[in-house]
Amino acid sequence: MTRVASSGHPLDATARIEAAFRDAGVTGFLHATDLDTGRELGVRGDEPVVLASVFKVPLLVTFYRRAAAGLLDPREPVTLAPRTRGDGPTGISIMHDEVRMSLRDLACLMITVSDNTAADAIMDRVGLGMVNDTVADLGLRRTHIAGNGIDLFETMLQDGGVESLGELWGLLDEPGMLGRLRVLDPLTTSHSTPREMARLMGLIWRDEAAPPDECAEMRRLFGFQVWPHRLSSGFPYDDVRVSGKTGTLPTIRNEIGVVEYPDGGRYAVAVFTRSLLPIAVLPQADAVIGTSARLAVEALRRPT
Repeated sequence: MTRVASSGHPLDATARIEAAFRDAGVTGFLHATDLDTGRELGVRGDEPVVLASVFKVPLLVTFYRRAAAGLLDPREPVTLAPRTRGDGPTGISIMHDEVRMSLRDLACLMITVSDNTAADAIMDRVGLGMVNDTVADLGLRRTHIAGNGIDLFETMLQDGGVESLGELWGLLDEPGMLGRLRVLDPLTTSHSTPREMARLMGLIWRDEAAPPDECAEMRRLFGFQVWPHRLSSGFPYDDVRVSGKTGTLPTIRNEIGVVEYPDGGRYAVAVFTRSLLPIAVLPQADAVIGTSARLAVEALRRPT
């Protein structure tokens, strides 16, 4: 991996990123790449990480590749009854009544508000095996998708010996509980590395993950993601565009995305964190995703 000099010290940028992770009380994993020059910077960027809802990115790519090949119609309507929905704090998952919308609009909700029910409907349409075939075809050898959103939450309930996520959250601080949850172990859940997830975003931005029209639609969706408290928080400038996808589980906070500057600079960034505290609201852990991404991008933007 190319080490990027900062202020005359080759390791200064990575040292500052490590310090930011420590100050936030998390273990952090990061990879950032200049999409046009290939310069890169990483902090544990090749270590396996839990994807959480970041699995929806390879799912989205699979959906649009199959649409481009004529194997599905993105306008196909889907009807979702309340009894068929999995857990989730956003979107269709929290609605009372039957919902009918197109596959492409479900894909929109899956990315913009991380709607778990929408993601499961897309997964049902394309198939888990096809998602992993797409991952392999793109050369992401260390990435594997283990299941959909319902699978993930059912596994959490089984491992915790509880009947609801609310009950599980109340028990997370019990000794040994976090260690029993397979969804927190990259060896037993959907996983990848920061380098591979940054590479996937680069493939989308360079029209290499799917045909150009489909990649453009994916970029549009990432630009509409509603969460401003992670990656976007590091770039609070009107002329800098941040597009991304978050992922969240107990102690896990992630985001992958692309940062675009008005001078044409484009930087894929993947940040994965794990905290020691099983607390649902931990602002410093969210904010360090933006801080570490900014430090990485600023280092990549400095002249060599």
